[in-house]
Amino acid sequence: MTKYQISQIHNFLKSRRSVMARNMTMPGPTDLQIKDLIEIAARVPDHGKLAPWRFIIFENEAREKVGKGFADIQKQNLPASTDEDLQLEAKRFQRAPLVIGVVASPKEHPKIPYWEQYLSAGAACQNLLIAAQSMGFAAQWLTEWIAYDTKVASFLGLAEKEKIAGFIYIGTATEAPKERKRPELQDVLTYWPSQ
Repeated sequence: MTKYQISQIHNFLKSRRSVMARNMTMPGPTDLQIKDLIEIAARVPDHGKLAPWRFIIFENEAREKVGKGFADIQKQNLPASTDEDLQLEAKRFQRAPLVIGVVASPKEHPKIPYWEQYLSAGAACQNLLIAAQSMGFAAQWLTEWIAYDTKVASFLGLAEKEKIAGFIYIGTATEAPKERKRPELQDVLTYWPSQ
């Protein structure tokens, strides 16, 4: 890799910013671009080559169908939900043209704990964000209640030990994202041993 290429990647990462899902519109990635995104997502640290993650694509009418399921589960969980609440759930995945669910799917292994495998799934989420944004798309990593609800997990076909690492929303930004405050380095950085 040349010095120029490293500089481009470095500058891109220093300015990377998520776009809120509600600020996304069409177009989303093509089928070929989605395949490319998944290939990049899978190129993460993966001790033991276990591939402890998998991906679920929600696009086109699948976003509407899954939304109806979310609304039904919301009604079961909170019977007092208003029509407005249920409509919000029904349209949850329609905020962006494409949503990719990243499922942490740990494998039994005598030397590689689940924690390490879950971290690999988180890295897959980050790779998806970076890959989508490097293609010129807007992207946001969200979880929200649907990532932690056991009924949703069953509805989406997750196995018992699987967990949602995140839902990556991808589309075209309707407006440029605003920069947000980042932590001061002295608040998050220490050298060991402490001075």
